[in-house]
Amino acid sequence: MSVRHFLSLMDCTPAELNGLLRRAIELKDLRNRGILYEPLKNRVLGMIFEKASTRTRVSFEAGMIQLGGQSLFLSPRDTQLGRGEPISDTAIVMSRMLDAIMIRTYAHGTLTNFAAHSQVPVINGLSDELHPCQLLADMQTYLEQRGSIAGKTVAWIGDGNNMCNSYIEAAIQFDFQLRIACPEGYEPSAELLAKAGDRVTLLRDPRAAVAGAHLVSTDVWASMGHEEEAQARLASFKGYQVSRALLDLADPGVIFLHCLPAHRGEEISHDLLDDPRSLAWDQAENRLHAQKALLEFLVAPGYTKNA
Repeated sequence: MSVRHFLSLMDCTPAELNGLLRRAIELKDLRNRGILYEPLKNRVLGMIFEKASTRTRVSFEAGMIQLGGQSLFLSPRDTQLGRGEPISDTAIVMSRMLDAIMIRTYAHGTLTNFAAHSQVPVINGLSDELHPCQLLADMQTYLEQRGSIAGKTVAWIGDGNNMCNSYIEAAIQFDFQLRIACPEGYEPSAELLAKAGDRVTLLRDPRAAVAGAHLVSTDVWASMGHEEEAQARLASFKGYQVSRALLDLADPGVIFLHCLPAHRGEEISHDLLDDPRSLAWDQAENRLHAQKALLEFLVAPGYTKNA
């Protein structure tokens, strides 16, 4: 059978993505009821981390354990990748020993190169270009709290980074309107904007973006790899902070999401995560459940590697 990878939301059909969300909610219910469910018993997930992580590592590692499998944490200093072994060689070898591989990296090309030489599913745990696993959790959170997001309006405030790019893909796949408010020079992928067409509107005014929105999301202004730009970004993003007052302009049923970690006093006001409209903690927990659904989907009990 052909190997399925998850490097982008575009690697699944809209029906498959919505099925993953429904399954994530079912798996969450099983865990809350204390029901043991181990479809991945004796399966092993390799986790390669070039970037530091809290939620990605904990959610994938805990998820594999809860599904009956195991995981291996690998950093560049733990493998020959850190000593210059070609990605293709590493992919060939690791995929002969493991049942799936999750990679959290800088260059998106690392993922595509690895997947091209892997016999097992490769999952994008984050790249500088995209963060699809986080969007699964975000979409699950909205579905649980407000129902289908199809036809709704989502506002992204701040940097046109990997999260923003994945929100563009989500707008295409989950059929919602996305308004992006970002400073000039910090726009998301032009290629993705072109692909999204009239589903996405690019703005400069956060107030205009948030007006009547059903979901508002943001991220830190200086992501990993941009720390040296932090001071310049603080100046550029002045006026793009999401606060309670800004949320007041949104739909009365709006929810606020943040992929975390959050810098209070910068991209969000100090009190925003305490606002009842903020569901960032539910969103963070849902990384576990959404990724368990994804792992089950990609590494089914009957899955066998291509020899």
